[in-house]
Amino acid sequence: MTGFPLRDRIAVGAAVVVPLLLALVLVPFRGTVSGTNTALIFVVAVVAIAANGSRVAGAVSALSAAAWFDFFLTPPYESFGISRGEDVTTAILLMLVGLAVSQLAARARRLQVVAVTDAAQLRRIHETTELAQSAPSAEAVVDHVRQELVELLGLRACRFEYGTLLGHPPRLEQDGSVTAGRRRWDVGEHGWPPEEIELRAIGNGRYQGRFMLQPSPDARPTLQARLVAVTLADQAGAALNTAGRGTRE
Repeated sequence: MTGFPLRDRIAVGAAVVVPLLLALVLVPFRGTVSGTNTALIFVVAVVAIAANGSRVAGAVSALSAAAWFDFFLTPPYESFGISRGEDVTTAILLMLVGLAVSQLAARARRLQVVAVTDAAQLRRIHETTELAQSAPSAEAVVDHVRQELVELLGLRACRFEYGTLLGHPPRLEQDGSVTAGRRRWDVGEHGWPPEEIELRAIGNGRYQGRFMLQPSPDARPTLQARLVAVTLADQAGAALNTAGRGTRE
């Protein structure tokens, strides 16, 4: 549990407690409200918990809801046995529906995060494009991109080198992959290579310089983030090319 975000830990706690409290509230009405309607009330609670927590919280709340529905709201009461066939069916459906909607709610939450991330990446590209058109110097664009790369890729630092290429450091390629020597480096599995990584700035087919990325050891930027980084570097390259700097590769 300590590895979960606080929001998810609270949701898991609610997944255990809320169905129990809901069952206790419904006990006075168990003779007048049908089992099906009672189960629907539990489903609403499961959806609310899953939407504000994780898949784990949704699954726990579904199981908790089915258990307390059985214990408090189906005869024989205060027992985990069920005497009526329709109540057995309702309890099983409550658990299955609860599990299903918790999966959907968790997926919706992930998609919301992806949408927010996409919007943030688009903002970076848009702001850099506007700066490239209005900045008083190409160096201002380079400095802006350098700062964006630090935040975007989770770097310790980043610097820009003009002039010819020196050495053979690992490279962030145009397709978002990373190469170290002659082999691909799996950033998702291993994180960044331990040494500096170069990201070349190309403008109109001309090599303008390179950003030297100093990675944090625990950073694992997504392919999407790495592709955005390449786009930003190329915008810096285009600004330098317009200013008349650079040498052909």
